[in-house]
Amino acid sequence: MPELFAYTDGACSGNPGPGGWGVLLRATEGETILKERELNGGEAQTTNNRMELLAAINALEQLARPSTITIVTDSAYVKNGVTGWIHGWKRNGWKTAAKKPVKNVELWQRLDAAQQRHDVTWQWVKGHAGHPENERADELARAGMAPFKPARSG
Repeated sequence: MPELFAYTDGACSGNPGPGGWGVLLRATEGETILKERELNGGEAQTTNNRMELLAAINALEQLARPSTITIVTDSAYVKNGVTGWIHGWKRNGWKTAAKKPVKNVELWQRLDAAQQRHDVTWQWVKGHAGHPENERADELARAGMAPFKPARSG
């Protein structure tokens, strides 16, 4: 049975500033790559955390049918949020333990809804550490950001 992976990353030039997200979707059987798909996008004014969230959201929203998938991210914010903090936020009406509104709440809610259809395993990897799929997701995120970066003069 094929295994499905989504390698996700976000990038931002300035925080806030122009940003992009990237996803490498891959179906494998053992060591054999059966199918790959690359996705990316960006925004003119955003944050790194928003781009990390959008990468994971877009990976899940691309899946046409309920799937078992491993999402590999270098964002502790996304992994810890979706596997831990989100449960308390939902219980507290999308407020933090300090009773403050959750930042990026609309994206957290979208991610929560997107993962409900699937059996998702979340895996964290160290970013910029030579992990080939994470490096590719980073390249895709930078490509997604490129149209929103101001042209350099001189």
